[in-house]
Amino acid sequence: MESAEKDAPAADAPDKPAKAKASPLVKEAQEFVTALFARELPAKLTYHSLRHTEAVVKECRILATAAELSPDDTEALLLAAWFHDTGYLDVYDGHEFRSMERAGAWLAEHGVDASRVQLIKDLIKSTHRDTTCETELQKLLVDADMSNLAREDFRSAAELLRTEWELVLGKTYSNTEWAELQLNFMLEHKYHSDAGKERYRKSFKKNLDEQRDQLKKTEKKNKKKAKEQNETFAEPKRGIETMFRTMYSNHMKLSDMADKKASMMIQLNAVLISVIITYLGAKMGKAGALGPMMSGNPVLGIPISILLATALGSVTTAILSAQPDVTAFKWLKKSPQIATNRRVNLLFFGNFTKLSLDNFQGGMRELMRQKEAIYTNMITDVYYLGEVLARKYGLLRTSYTIFMVGLILTALSFAIALLYKS
Repeated sequence: MESAEKDAPAADAPDKPAKAKASPLVKEAQEFVTALFARELPAKLTYHSLRHTEAVVKECRILATAAELSPDDTEALLLAAWFHDTGYLDVYDGHEFRSMERAGAWLAEHGVDASRVQLIKDLIKSTHRDTTCETELQKLLVDADMSNLAREDFRSAAELLRTEWELVLGKTYSNTEWAELQLNFMLEHKYHSDAGKERYRKSFKKNLDEQRDQLKKTEKKNKKKAKEQNETFAEPKRGIETMFRTMYSNHMKLSDMADKKASMMIQLNAVLISVIITYLGAKMGKAGALGPMMSGNPVLGIPISILLATALGSVTTAILSAQPDVTAFKWLKKSPQIATNRRVNLLFFGNFTKLSLDNFQGGMRELMRQKEAIYTNMITDVYYLGEVLARKYGLLRTSYTIFMVGLILTALSFAIALLYKS
């Protein structure tokens, strides 16, 4: 079994400070806690592990010597250090109280006096965040427990704690949030004992300054990343104008394409309807019925009727698609004072023609004074253009669908009619 002195990192300078000797009872506690952690420590406890306990014990031995504690006080301090985190094996929040119970039970088994057991339990309780240190021993134990803030491996130990919180508590932090949390904790922290202040003062200040620098670097890096993500490839103003110009151009092209497709369907179906009506009219004029072809096979009237209905449905939806659509607000004429509403676009005639000239001029002046309002109006304009396009293409799709389905039904019914005649 490796000793605490071998694994725990030094808190400060390269010169090795003197350490208090461990009593036989402390060595038995070391063996017990080491075996207990090896057997029951959850893998999620990446920070509050045996390594942390051994580091705290080592610091307690150094502080006990610096504070010139008696052998009895040193023993009590070291016993409390060995048991102070054993409660983590049972519960996370409030583990100190479970640690007190474990320590009390073990000490009682080893015949330790009740008053001394209570002393050690009070020492463990002092490590709770809401407890105030009153005695010198309590101050020394708390200082040793927080010695990680003054060690060279402070940052790596903090990352272990961050991982532990994510695994156990489900708390996740960004690099900036974690750096801020660590800095704020360090700014509020103070060492209590004279021995602790003397031992950790310089290294703690060094780590505090490094944490400030780390936070500044993290914030600078995040700002740079955000700037790279938010900036356009071109100069920002030109990039925005190019974006709007491209959007307007694309909408105009799409609108022109929709109108051309609608025009094609209107012409095709108009010709088809004209031919059917002219043919039927001529036959009915000559024979008073549907003509020789119809009289020979009346079933042929079905495909012709389907074709006529198809043409009518298709041309109607095509005309609705090509029909001019102007987005306007009737309430705008009655309430010109809300011409700056985000829904209103003063750049579009369908909106500003509802206003009087004076109200329109006032709205435009207000618009030109505010850069954000100009972009808001352009965005609104693009939105309503999109609404019109969505309606156009929806109707156009319906027109083409009617025409396609109608032709299929006409062909099928015509084939059935021919089979019926034969």
